[in-house]
Amino acid sequence: MTIRGIHHVAICVPDVAAATRFYVDVLGFAERADRPDFGFPGTWLDVGGQQVHLMQVDGAPAPLQHCALQVDDLDAAVSSVEAHGVAVRRSPHFPGAGHQAFFHDPGGNEIELNQPDH
Repeated sequence: MTIRGIHHVAICVPDVAAATRFYVDVLGFAERADRPDFGFPGTWLDVGGQQVHLMQVDGAPAPLQHCALQVDDLDAAVSSVEAHGVAVRRSPHFPGAGHQAFFHDPGGNEIELNQPDH
């Protein structure tokens, strides 16, 4: 077996419309139109050549521990997110882990912005 990469990350959210607005308007993801009808609300999104699937499912598991998004300029990314009224918490720098900042989506899922060390 050869793993070629991650196809998508699925994130459970209590309100798919609110989560979609957040990921599109705040983070700049692009909404896809090719999601099949699985019998529950959801949205497929594109970001950096990868997919994120938002799913609104009754009785879904607890929120994701966190999803890390790579950025080139952490300060600019944090300013952009904060401009939407989102509270962002910066992490101390740990060499090798990159520069990090954390915030939550409307469903309580934690998101990390990560600017790798170069």
